[in-house]
Amino acid sequence: MPRAVLALADGTVFEGLAFGAAGEAVGEVVFNTGMTGYQEVLTDPSYKGQIVVMTHPHIGNTGVTLEDEESDGPAVEGFAVREACAAPSNWRSAGPLEDYLRAHGVVGIQGIDTRALTRHIRDRGAQTGIISTRDEDPEALVAKAQAAPTLVGLDLVRAVTCEAPSPWVQGPWAWGRGYAGQDPEGSGRPGRAPAPGRQAQLDLFGAAEAANGDGPFRVVVFDCGVKRNILRQLVAAGCEPLVVPATASAAEAVAYQPDGILISNGPGDPAAVPYLVETARELLHRLPLFGICLGHQVLALALGGRTFKMKFGHRGANHPVKNLLTGRVEITTQNHGFAVDLGGFAAGADDLTLTHVSLNDGTCEGLAHRRLPAFSVQYHPEASPGPHDAHDLFRHFTDLMARQRRSPRPLRIRLQEG
Repeated sequence: MPRAVLALADGTVFEGLAFGAAGEAVGEVVFNTGMTGYQEVLTDPSYKGQIVVMTHPHIGNTGVTLEDEESDGPAVEGFAVREACAAPSNWRSAGPLEDYLRAHGVVGIQGIDTRALTRHIRDRGAQTGIISTRDEDPEALVAKAQAAPTLVGLDLVRAVTCEAPSPWVQGPWAWGRGYAGQDPEGSGRPGRAPAPGRQAQLDLFGAAEAANGDGPFRVVVFDCGVKRNILRQLVAAGCEPLVVPATASAAEAVAYQPDGILISNGPGDPAAVPYLVETARELLHRLPLFGICLGHQVLALALGGRTFKMKFGHRGANHPVKNLLTGRVEITTQNHGFAVDLGGFAAGADDLTLTHVSLNDGTCEGLAHRRLPAFSVQYHPEASPGPHDAHDLFRHFTDLMARQRRSPRPLRIRLQEG
C-alpha cells in the first residue's frame, strides 16, 4: 500500500498509508468526534477548505450509500482516519469508503495516531495542513502548509452555493419507503422536483399541509452550503423550500413572496460574506428569519455583533447545549470553527436574548430578537448525522410564520420546549 504523509504548519508530521485518491490536499486540519455519520461529514459543504480527522478509530464499517449524501459529493479537502474498513457490512452499502473517496478525488491518509493528532489540535489549535501521497519530504510539505491561506477572511460560500434558484420537494427518509417525494422513476438527483402532476408530489404537499393546519409555508433558503436534511426537515414541517444562491438580494428573495427566510450553514469566515450580512439586515424587518450555523453568525453580524475564530471549534454529534428559556439540555450535532462574540454587540443588545449556550465551553449557541421574528442556532437541528433533540426548532419556525400570516406585525420570540 502506498505511503502518505500529513504535515502541519507548525512542523508536526504524521506518516501513514494512502487512503482514497492519490495526490495532495491542503486545508485547515480539524477533528470530528462522531462515532457514526462519516459520509454525512464528508459531504457537508461546511467542511469546504478543511481536512477532517475522525477521532473514532474505525471508519467505513458500513460502506457508503448515495442516500446518505448531504450534497452532490464530498466537500472536504482531505480525510484522515486511524483505520479504514476495506470490507464493509451493511445492507444499504453500495461499496467501500475508499472506492468512494478515490472516485471523487479525495486524498486521504490512514494508519496514523489520530488520538495524538486530535490532542495536538486541542493544545495548539486548528491549523493549515497538507496530505500528500507524492511528496514524502517533511520539510517541503511543512513549507507548503505554511504558504497556504488560512480560513480567516476567506469567503468559501461562493464556492459551494447553487448557481440558480430551484425548488426542493424531498422529505425525510422512512423505512420501506425511502425519501418522501422521491421521484419513483428515479429521473434526476435526489431532491429534484418530480414532473408536475406526479402523485409523489401531491402526496408530499398533502401530508405537509395536514401536519400544520396553517401550511404549506413558502420558505426562501439562502444556500451557503445547505445540507439536504435541513431542506427535508423543512418539508416535514409543512414548508415548500425554494433554494436560492447566497448572493441573491433581499429584493430577489421578497419577489418570491415567501412566508419566511432561512439562512443555511456554510464554510469559511462569516465576516467574509458582507453581501449576505447586508441581505439579512434588510430582511430582518420584513419576514420571519431562521439562521443555522453560518446563518446564526450572519444574523449576529446583521444585528451589529462580532464573530471570532475558535481555537479548534466544535465538530461532532455529541455536543451538549442548554436552552436557557426552558432549562432543557439537548445533545446536538455541530460543525463550526467560528462563533458569535457575546461581548461584541455595541448597540441594540437589549433587543437580543441569549437562548442557548454550549455546556462544553459556554459559547453562544442560540440567539433570538425580542421584537422581531428572528432567531438562530449555532448547531445543526436537522441532525444528520446525530440526535434529534432539536427538531422542534423547525416547528417553532413554522409557528412564527403562521403567526405572522395571521397578524403581520413584529412578534416576540418565545421558544417552547418540544
